[in-house]
Amino acid sequence: MASGSGVEQILAHIPSLRRYARLLAGDAASADDLVQDTLERACAKWSLWKPGTALRAWLMTLMHNLYLNRVRDWRHDDNHDTWDEDTDLAHEPMAHAPEMLDLERALARLTPTLRTVLLLVTVEEYTYAEAADILQVPVGTVMSRLHRAREAVRAAMAGPEEAAAPLHLVKR
Repeated sequence: MASGSGVEQILAHIPSLRRYARLLAGDAASADDLVQDTLERACAKWSLWKPGTALRAWLMTLMHNLYLNRVRDWRHDDNHDTWDEDTDLAHEPMAHAPEMLDLERALARLTPTLRTVLLLVTVEEYTYAEAADILQVPVGTVMSRLHRAREAVRAAMAGPEEAAAPLHLVKR
C-alpha cells in the first residue's frame, strides 16, 4: 500500500467489515479471521482499487470472494457435497424447533449465496445494483436470491402454523 491515506480510508470501514463478517461466518473467531484476511488482501491488491470508486464495496467484494473460497474449500476438504442452494428447510427434522426463533440461527441455516445477498441488502443497505456489482452477478439474480433468502428466514422463524399458511396480498 503506497500511501498512509489508503490505510486511513480502510480503517474507517473496519466496523462494517466486522459486522458483515460476523453475520457471514456465524462466530466471532471466524469473522475476525475473515476481516484479517480481507485487510491483508486489500493491502496486497491495493493497486487494483481505483480511487474515486466505492472503497467499501471493493472491500466487501474482497471479503465475499474470500468467504466463498473458504466455503468451497470446506465443502471440498470435508466432502460436504450435499450442501445445495435449494435446500428445503421444511424437510429438516428440527426446522420448527424453538431455537429456530433466533434470527442468527435462521441466518446460519441459509446457504452462503442466499445469506450474502440478504446481508448486503438488508444489513449493509446496498442497493440491488451495488450488491450485484459486489457479487458479480446480474441484478435479477440478486432479486431472486433475496426473495428466496427472505422466504427461508420467514419460514425458519415462523411457528408451524404460520409457516404452512399461505401469504395473502393486501390491496391498497
